[in-house]
Amino acid sequence: MDTIIATAREKMGKTLSVLKSDFGGIRAGRANAAVLDKIRVDYYGVPTPIQQMAAISVAEARVLNIQPWDGSTLHAIEKAIQASEIGINPQNDGRVIRLVFPQLTEEKRKELAKEVRKTAEDSKVAVRSIRRECMDKLKKMEKNSEITEDDLKIGEKELQDVTDEFVKKIDAASAEKEKEIMEI
Repeated sequence: MDTIIATAREKMGKTLSVLKSDFGGIRAGRANAAVLDKIRVDYYGVPTPIQQMAAISVAEARVLNIQPWDGSTLHAIEKAIQASEIGINPQNDGRVIRLVFPQLTEEKRKELAKEVRKTAEDSKVAVRSIRRECMDKLKKMEKNSEITEDDLKIGEKELQDVTDEFVKKIDAASAEKEKEIMEI
């Protein structure tokens, strides 16, 4: 029974990590290197993350500098950024690529906040699905007389407590990202 609850906690933790990673990719009007996490550049036939090909730094509050270690990859990095869905046009000066993050409009902020809430809700659904899966395992154990009915009730309560804990963490992460987006 303890292993089932530990497994649930681990899976829910991974769900929370994925959520935070997804939130990192949502641009909030400030320079943030996490928006480049999902972009891959064709480097000698291998899709390679930009972070492995260049030094990335925040030059100003809304400017991200990308300086490739191999100058010949500058145009490939630029094309990959243009083809991505981040919605920022790279500026190439021959040595460094600059991404200037535009100030977000009120409408765009609300749209991004809605996206954050939807992503958080999807994570909560995943957490509840993990709970249901583990509850079924506990009920099966009780049916097979591996645990008693009292143990089942204790296990269900512990599982619900773990679920509630992760739902609160998801809500907190969502509220924090929404606040970041709505800041001017």
